Amino acid sequence: MVQSVIKLINQPDVASKLMVLSERLHFMNRLEEALSAIEQAVELHRSLASESPAAFNSDLAQSLHNLSNRLSKLGHHEEALSAMEQAVELRRSLASERPAFNSDLARSLNNLSNCFSNLGRCEEALSAIEQAVELHRSLASERPAVFNSDLARSLNTLANQLSNLGHHEEALSAIEQAVEFHRSLASARPAAFNSDLAPSLNNLSIQLSNLGRHEEALSAMEQAVELCRSLASERPAAFNNDLARSLNNLSNRLSNLGHHEEALSAIEQAVELRRSLASERPAAFNSDLARSLNNLSNRLSNLGRHEEALSATNEASEILDIL
Repeated sequence: MVQSVIKLINQPDVASKLMVLSERLHFMNRLEEALSAIEQAVELHRSLASESPAAFNSDLAQSLHNLSNRLSKLGHHEEALSAMEQAVELRRSLASERPAFNSDLARSLNNLSNCFSNLGRCEEALSAIEQAVELHRSLASERPAVFNSDLARSLNTLANQLSNLGHHEEALSAIEQAVEFHRSLASARPAAFNSDLAPSLNNLSIQLSNLGRHEEALSAMEQAVELCRSLASERPAAFNNDLARSLNNLSNRLSNLGHHEEALSAIEQAVELRRSLASERPAAFNSDLARSLNNLSNRLSNLGRHEEALSATNEASEILDIL
């Protein structure tokens, strides 16, 4: 009887529901459960695609894309890369036959770039994102209302990869374009796009700082922190990490300009947030906490508080010894 019922289950429908469940769990920051759900979806889609590739390769590619994102969020970078490479391979094939799949291919190439970057494979990361930007520029030129947001995200990623390779002027140009797109999108729909504008401003600040433009870098970072505070006040589980990152960077920008008291205040807030995050998920956040503790040590030292600075350094070292 049970076997008969199982055979009646609509596998495509079950796989689709598992993908939706994974998204919702991810939104709630229940990351391990989100991963489990998407792994089940991939397993079902593999089975379906093996029997009917023309019908289900697109669904398999999407579930692999999502699987990679879940793995990456949990720090499983090698597995994330493998899943995204499979998604890109499937989407290249689909797009070669039907250009309607170019938008999906571009998104997967963007994420493939991030996967390579997470593993220090910077040249490959740059190659992947250049392909994504080229596709998104073409798509956005024809349908800007639909694809400008995707183009902006790809430009943000391009800026990161160029910066990683020391191409700072080109990185600044890319992130300035991304911020321009995100400002326009966020002004029209802040609830939808403020979460994209904030990291772009953060990135803009970094690129400006790399070129010694410290006042402009501070202004951009202050805007990013303001947006992140608003986002985190509404959804702390989703955005406290982004707020902590922005506060950490704000501290650096303030310190560069000699505003040492304000720099200390910002890094103290970042450390407090990262302590909380690391207490819940040490594997994911201990390295970030250690970096912020090192910055805290520097800020304290700048103010002559050397005993406290040494204590922060020792704590950072203890955390890094565990990793």
